[in-house]
Amino acid sequence: MNCSFSFLRPLACASLIVGALSASSMAHAQSAPGNEDLRALRFYVQQNETSAINAEIRRLQTEFPGWTPPQDLSDLRTIATEPTDEIAEIYMRLGRGDIEGMRRVLQRTRARYPDWQMPADMARQIELAEGQAAFDAAVDTRDVSAAARAGKQVPELFRCDRVNNAWSLAELEAAAGRSARALATYEQIVKTCTNQSEIVATIEKAEAVTSDAELTRLTQTAARRFPASASTFEQLNQRLLAGRGRGAARTATAAMPAPVRQAAPARQPEPPRAAAQPAPAAPMAAPVRHAEPSPLQLPNSGDGRVARTRAAKEAGNFVQCLAASARPRSLDLAYERAWCAYNMDRPLEAMGYFTAAAEGGLGADVTRDARFGLALTLLNRNMTNDAAQIAAATNLTTKQRKEVEIIILDQRGVAAYERKEFPAAIRYLDALEQLQGGLRRDLAVMRAYAYLNSGKREEARAQFRALNDALETPETRAGLRAAS
Repeated sequence: MNCSFSFLRPLACASLIVGALSASSMAHAQSAPGNEDLRALRFYVQQNETSAINAEIRRLQTEFPGWTPPQDLSDLRTIATEPTDEIAEIYMRLGRGDIEGMRRVLQRTRARYPDWQMPADMARQIELAEGQAAFDAAVDTRDVSAAARAGKQVPELFRCDRVNNAWSLAELEAAAGRSARALATYEQIVKTCTNQSEIVATIEKAEAVTSDAELTRLTQTAARRFPASASTFEQLNQRLLAGRGRGAARTATAAMPAPVRQAAPARQPEPPRAAAQPAPAAPMAAPVRHAEPSPLQLPNSGDGRVARTRAAKEAGNFVQCLAASARPRSLDLAYERAWCAYNMDRPLEAMGYFTAAAEGGLGADVTRDARFGLALTLLNRNMTNDAAQIAAATNLTTKQRKEVEIIILDQRGVAAYERKEFPAAIRYLDALEQLQGGLRRDLAVMRAYAYLNSGKREEARAQFRALNDALETPETRAGLRAAS
C-alpha cells in the first residue's frame, strides 16, 4: 500500500500500525539524538538563528527526553561525520547539468566519508540528472532508440514539467518514420498535462503526423479536459485543418463538443507550489557557506535574478530554480528560492529563507505567504505545534488555512494514536474527515482500530465492514476478525 502524500513524511499504513508503534517506542527509548538527528540543530547554530535553535532543541528534547544539549552549542560542530559542503556542491553541479563534475565530487565525498550512505532521494536526483544527460546525447545524435531507452529507464524524464523531452522524442520518432509512436507521445501530453499553452503547442506539433480525424480527436480531447477553453481548441482545429486546404473545415469540426459554460476558468493553485506535478523529493539541505550573509541581513531587493528564478519556480523546474538563485543577495530572491527549496524537500534551507522573508519588508501578501510556507515546512518536519502557532498568528487565506489545518489534524490524529490516546485520535480524524470531505483509507483503518482499542467494538466492526465492502484487503479482513 502506498501511504505517502504530498506535504508530509510518509505515515504508517494501518497494516503497519503495530510496527510503527514499536519503532516509535524504540526511538523514544534512545537516550540521546544521533548524528543524523542533530543535523538541523548544527545548521541553525552555524547560522546563529536563535529562535530556530530553541525550537529545534525543544523538538529534540521531546523526542529524546533524557537529552540535554551542551552548554556551548558550538561543540556540536566538532562531531560532524557526514558531508555538508560536499552535498551543496553536488546539488549545484546537478542544477547546472555538470554530471562529470558531480561524479567527481561524489567520489571524493565517499572517499572522505566512508560510512556515509547516500540518501535514496539524492540517488533519485542523480538518476534523473544522468538520465537527462543520456537523453540529451541521444537527441543530439538523432538516436531515437537510445532516446526511448533513456525514457524507459527514467520515466520521470517525461513528466509534464519536462515536456520538451516528450516533444523531442516525438520529433525523433516522426523523423524515423514512426508516426504512430509520435502521435501516441503527443496524445499522452494532451491527456495528462495541465498547461494549456503547452497543450496548444503539442497539438500544433502533432499536426505533422496526424490525419484530419486524428487531429480533430486531439483537439476534442483537450476541449473535454478544459471546457472553459473549448472554443480555443475548436478554433485551433479549424486553423490547422484550414492550413491543409480544408477551407473553413466545417465537416471536420462538426463533431467538436460545444463549450460547457462555467462561471470562470479554474484558478491556479496558490502560492507557487506545483501540486499537479509533485517534485521528486531530495535530501536535507546542506548549510549555506559561512561567507554568505544571514538571510535576515539581506536588502529587500537588488538581485537581478528574481525574474529568471520565479519563471523556473512557476514552471515547476525547481532544480533550475535553485541553480538560478544560489547565494541570494536580496530578500525577494530568497523568498522565491524558499519555495523551490521546500518543493525539493530541503526544509532547513526553506525555513531560513521563509523566516527572513516573513520578517522583511516585502509587503503584506509576501509576509503572509512566507509564514504559510514556514508553517508547511515545519509540518514537513512534524513540528506540528510550532506550525499551529504560526498559522494561528497569521491572517492566512481560506485556502491556505484549510491546507494547513488538514495537515495539522492528520499529524495530531496519528500522534494521538501512537501515544495510545485513542479517543483523541478519533476526535482529530473525525474533524479531518469533516474538513476535507473524506478520509484517506489508511487513516480510516487507523480510526477503526482506535474505536476497537477504546472498547467500542460495535463501532469498530461497522467501520471495518464499510471499508471491507468498499475494497476488501488483508487489512480490512484482519480488522473484521479483530473486532468480531
